[in-house]
Amino acid sequence: MPSWLPRAVVTTLALLGCFQLAGWAFDRLVGLALSVLIAFFLALAMEPAVDRLVGCGLRRGLATGLVFLGALAGFAGFVAALGSVLAGELTTLAGRLPSYVNDLVGWTNTTFHTDLSASGVQREMLRSEWLREYAQDTAGNVLGMSVALLGGVFQLLSVLLFAFYFVADGPRLRRALCSVLPPARQAEVLRAWEIAVAKTGGYLYSRGLMALVSGLCHYVALELLRVPYAPVLALWVGVVSQFVPTVGTYLAGALPVLLACTVDPWAACWLTVFVLLYQQFENYLLQPRITAVTVDIHPAVAFGSVVAGIALMGAVGALIAVPATATLQGFLGVYVKRYEVTDPRASGARSQRRGWLRERRPPA
Repeated sequence: MPSWLPRAVVTTLALLGCFQLAGWAFDRLVGLALSVLIAFFLALAMEPAVDRLVGCGLRRGLATGLVFLGALAGFAGFVAALGSVLAGELTTLAGRLPSYVNDLVGWTNTTFHTDLSASGVQREMLRSEWLREYAQDTAGNVLGMSVALLGGVFQLLSVLLFAFYFVADGPRLRRALCSVLPPARQAEVLRAWEIAVAKTGGYLYSRGLMALVSGLCHYVALELLRVPYAPVLALWVGVVSQFVPTVGTYLAGALPVLLACTVDPWAACWLTVFVLLYQQFENYLLQPRITAVTVDIHPAVAFGSVVAGIALMGAVGALIAVPATATLQGFLGVYVKRYEVTDPRASGARSQRRGWLRERRPPA
């Protein structure tokens, strides 16, 4: 046996064990890593507001707490307003359900020449095996749903806690990171940090501005069509369409259209037309002008980054894809040298035009 073989076997087994241990640790810590990543971008978004309050004379911890309380109050108000709308619509639907059943039974008897009874249909629905099984399955899944809800609340609190520490101890964190790097690398890290703060803040600013414009326009349309809960629905459309990537536009427009159907089907049709027309106005006129100033990223690049973020990290990747891409683009723009492009076709056309003018010029 060669003398190096036992050592090679031990080294191979040790490397294989380290690889298995690293895979096991990654599977267990991927949730924590995603929480830290979300908290980091949330801290980047809130840091400009905290810096302004610090510039006004407040301590950084107090300024961070005020910004977080304001954000949480806005989110809680949005959820409360939406919950009141849903509760009111569910109550109305429950009160009108018997009349809906009577209308459906009457239409069925008239169309198909049957002899059904509304009370009999209701009794059969309540005694149906499918409804009983559904109720049993729902009761059996209550524990699992409660555990999932508690897990989501704990993850949300973890994200908020990390984000608070990232913002409150931002200068100290930057100094700790830069203290282990040479001066040249320190300048690059600080430049990348400043670009990330500017791009993330610009992204949220642009989304907030477009949400405001969208909410106002949809509020006017909802009021003209006499759709109930117009202010809350306009707030829903503005927030969801801008801050939920990819499918936010469809989710935002679906709820007002469904509520408009309960009032007047024609109102729902006109509202659908307005939503589609406004999306074209926003995609081709409003969004390019705003993002060109705040984020400076092409819409096609933004869409591709969202798709890539969904493929890599799901909904979390979709949320942070655009500011991460804008940060990377801004950081590379510092080091990538650009040159003026010379179009040979344009130069050839200019020379040909000059020759044509020379031929047309009369002799002296």
